Amino acid sequence: QLQLVESGGGLVQPGGSLRLSCAASAFTLESYAMGWFRQAPGKEREAVACISQTSSRTNYGRSMKGRVAISRDNAKNEVYLQMTNLTPEDTAVYVCAASNYTYKWYFFDPNDYQVWGRGTQVTVSS
Repeated sequence: QLQLVESGGGLVQPGGSLRLSCAASAFTLESYAMGWFRQAPGKEREAVACISQTSSRTNYGRSMKGRVAISRDNAKNEVYLQMTNLTPEDTAVYVCAASNYTYKWYFFDPNDYQVWGRGTQVTVSS
């Protein structure tokens, strides 16, 4: 069964940083573009960042643009999300997803991502 598992979430103070990881099991990530999404209670899912299979292209959602960087290590079968200058409004469950499309993943349509993790909670609070 294809599976993605996120880690690295937790409680962080405003202005702090976190690095999230997403690991794949039962499949190799190098064939997939990868995305990070987030969802806060009572809010719609938001796009955070996405990256192509070879890391040649990235795209960032408006909500965290300039404060977040996505990267991947295909040898380790992992994808990362480095977040900085966090605010309480960044509190959400962060979920990674995999897309086997060549180009459609760039536009953050969740329907274009076939494999989803369960998410990791990020709480920003003093």
